[in-house]
Amino acid sequence: MPKSKATAAESETAAAPNGEAILAVPTGYVLEEQVGHLIRRAHQRATAIFIGTIGDAQVTPTQYAALVKLYEAGELSQNHLGRLTAMDPATIQGVIRRLATRKLIAHRPDKSDKRRRYLSLTPQGRALVEGLVQNGPKVTQLTLGPLSAAEQQQLLGLLKRIT
Repeated sequence: MPKSKATAAESETAAAPNGEAILAVPTGYVLEEQVGHLIRRAHQRATAIFIGTIGDAQVTPTQYAALVKLYEAGELSQNHLGRLTAMDPATIQGVIRRLATRKLIAHRPDKSDKRRRYLSLTPQGRALVEGLVQNGPKVTQLTLGPLSAAEQQQLLGLLKRIT
């Protein structure tokens, strides 16, 4: 006879369908209530809204962040851009490679340090950012839509505190 969820959660082991013993989830642990799971789900929702709203289905949220920061700052080293956008070196390298393939950014080596590359937007990249950035507020509005204005401000404040 199969155990109920409550009984299985309270015991140390449970039986898998094939009869092998498996560890049971500790009593009171609910995945759907864990912060990492909830943040991942919220991120999935925000990404889907971004892709459907930003105005260029080929631009990912990380690429958008890099484009906007380059637009704001002008020329930046790849390392500095990675820090400004909270991307690790491998991620920013991939982002830069994809943007360069689309001819949205240009890069040049540093004359004094050949390992360093400086990045800037091409005219095509600048034009793209100027068009896409108009949709940025709509992405935020749709993502936070289920919340009241006060809840939206509270959530944004809390997220800033934990990042």
